[in-house]
Amino acid sequence: MGTRGPTYEGPYEQYRDRLSIEEKLAKQKEIDDWLPITSARKGKWWYSAVHNITATVGAGVLSLPYAMSELGWGPGVAVLFLSWIITLYTLWQMVQMHEMIPGRRFDRYHELGQYAFGLKLGLYIVVPQQLVVEVGVNIVYMVTGGKSLQKFHHTVRCKEPETTSCKELKTTYFIMIFASVHFVLSHLPNFNSISGISLTAAVMSLSYSTIAWGASVHKGVQPGVQYSYRSPTTAGKVFDFFSALGAVAFAYAGHNVVLEIQATIPSTPDKPSKGPMWRGVIVAYIIVAFCYFPVALIGYWMFGNSVNEDILITLNRPKWLIAMANMFVVIHFIGGYQIYAMPVFDMIETVLVKKLHFKPSGKLRFVARTAYVASLHNVARNLQAEEV
Repeated sequence: MGTRGPTYEGPYEQYRDRLSIEEKLAKQKEIDDWLPITSARKGKWWYSAVHNITATVGAGVLSLPYAMSELGWGPGVAVLFLSWIITLYTLWQMVQMHEMIPGRRFDRYHELGQYAFGLKLGLYIVVPQQLVVEVGVNIVYMVTGGKSLQKFHHTVRCKEPETTSCKELKTTYFIMIFASVHFVLSHLPNFNSISGISLTAAVMSLSYSTIAWGASVHKGVQPGVQYSYRSPTTAGKVFDFFSALGAVAFAYAGHNVVLEIQATIPSTPDKPSKGPMWRGVIVAYIIVAFCYFPVALIGYWMFGNSVNEDILITLNRPKWLIAMANMFVVIHFIGGYQIYAMPVFDMIETVLVKKLHFKPSGKLRFVARTAYVASLHNVARNLQAEEV
């Protein structure tokens, strides 16, 4: 018996190993250049601004006056401003963590999770939570977008007062119309390609927020307005308090796409991506403040406890203005859906090309994204059918 001596690698073996590594790196680059999050690192600071506005501002802003009526003036104002400050601070933390390791970028949430918890555990902790949030928001946007489209149709079509019978189409039809838009837009490859849609959605969010508080000012403080707590019981007040906290928290969304948005911005040692990203975040959150604070405070001031969960319902008239606001909500939801869907598309396509070894192609992307939109449309339609 003897021991095996060390193997000798000659020039050919070394060349073969080096060639194998280069081929792997080239293949990895080809995949990265195809995946939506890493395919185009040409984003500007204003890309960050419009994407963050679209991701943060939603129809939740229209429920803020109702949340104020559950909290009251003191706690309501405190919660509203503290939420703005806390979310801005946590966004700053996320922007800093994107490149906290020199020479490395955490382009996706699961990459940050893997760095913190390990390769496998990081995936198990982060991916399910991210999917619940992003897929859940997409479903909510599809349902709410369909309902807002239905409200627009009802407001435009029904000229008579609300007491008059007006034949109404099913909400599921409007959800299908809303979904049909995404069967087209979802095939735009990456964040940069939807920047125009995101800009339009951001403008729409500012527009319907302005309509909400502007129309409230026009109506003025209502006679006999009440600012007392909605519920007369202690248990009811506690429930309303936590319900309002949930409404405010839902209004301040958007954190779960921050890393992916920053991944589209170019970065060098001299000019890291956190500079333009943070500049965009600051601009976005100034606009968020202009959307949220006037709607919440003026809406509650004018209507008090009589305000509805959707302030547009409380306003009701002028009908043309309310119809316009509902259409602006629909357009904003179209952009918001795309923002939250893009990281999900990236996950799906990563699994297809890296785990299942499909070749990156337009056909593969078309099939995967069409299947995603179709499945979420079915879920949204069934949820609405159960609600009816």
